[in-house]
Amino acid sequence: MSRTQGTQDLGKAILRIVLGALILVHGISKLMSGPGFVMQVVAQAGLPSFVAYGVYIGEIVAPILLIIGLWTRAAALVVAINMLFAFALVHAKQLGEMAPTGGWALELQGMYLAAALAVALFGAGRMSVGGVDGKWN
Repeated sequence: MSRTQGTQDLGKAILRIVLGALILVHGISKLMSGPGFVMQVVAQAGLPSFVAYGVYIGEIVAPILLIIGLWTRAAALVVAINMLFAFALVHAKQLGEMAPTGGWALELQGMYLAAALAVALFGAGRMSVGGVDGKWN
């Protein structure tokens, strides 16, 4: 393995582990507080109530897969889809707003979405359960 490949694998590992850990904290919070808020948001959007449980897949299952580097590309796509739902159902009114401290009001959510898309494109790298970039790793 070349030095360049090693630093690329380290960069991929850092990106997917940090993304997974930060999203997982959101999921644990939602798990502890129950599905009430998400159920309400889903109902207001006219979606079936079972859609609310998708947040647990996107914010608990997929982040754990990202952290360990298993089915990484698929897990990252799930996180990206989860973020698109968050944009549409919770943050739509903030899309054009600025934060009181400067910057975009949704910069955190935007960074999560961009990071998930990057991981989906890059894959897990060698520092993962899969060990190498396979078709879906």
